[in-house]
Amino acid sequence: MHLDIIGDIHGCYPEFLQLTEKLGYSWKDGSPVHPEGRKLAFVGDLTDRGPDSLKVVEAVWNLAVRKNEAYYVPGNHCNKLYRFFLGNRVQISHGLETTVAEYEALDHQGRQRIRQYFIELYEKAPLYRVLDNGKLIIAHAGIRQDLIGKKNSKVKTFVLYGDITGKTNPDGTPVRRDWAKNYRGDAWIVYGHTPVKEPRELNRTINIDTGTVFGGKLTALRYPEMELVSVPSSMPYVEEKFRRMDE
Repeated sequence: MHLDIIGDIHGCYPEFLQLTEKLGYSWKDGSPVHPEGRKLAFVGDLTDRGPDSLKVVEAVWNLAVRKNEAYYVPGNHCNKLYRFFLGNRVQISHGLETTVAEYEALDHQGRQRIRQYFIELYEKAPLYRVLDNGKLIIAHAGIRQDLIGKKNSKVKTFVLYGDITGKTNPDGTPVRRDWAKNYRGDAWIVYGHTPVKEPRELNRTINIDTGTVFGGKLTALRYPEMELVSVPSSMPYVEEKFRRMDE
């Protein structure tokens, strides 16, 4: 199994395009194709905050649903957009407002299409993926060892939001425990969710959310080579959005 696992895109379509090309993919029929048959995988949070969320949705739907040639797991922003599309009451904030503005600018047919694409993409996705005979796990915010193989509400909260304590930081974001410090499993866990300036590897876990939407970079992990490939962001740099994981 040869994969290129991409971190949180957050609507940064130009960076996504650039990264796939740097990884050796060429775009045909709205999808990236690799000459050696490598496949893409996505750790979630495709949308919100960036300028082209709907383009990202369409490209990933094309790959993961229509062609069945990519792996996607949902992130917390994906979950919120899904609930919005279902008609549930959600706060149009924390980035969702950018995706909703794009959506509302479409004509009726365009809205129907993108809503159908995203609902289908989300509903077909597992909470996390166990790949390569259990040697690789992709989960948006990671997963604790004792939760692997389970699919209850506790697992859902963990993979979408991380190991939250119930407390909040001054900026309103939840306080999260550093679950990776205590991970002792054999499988590699590749995740995103928490923006870091450089990919963070610890105990066979790798955080590849390098904050492209906050002016960092968009990063992919080539598996099984375990090589990191990045492209710089075109977005304004926002220092305070990057977490120090050693605090």
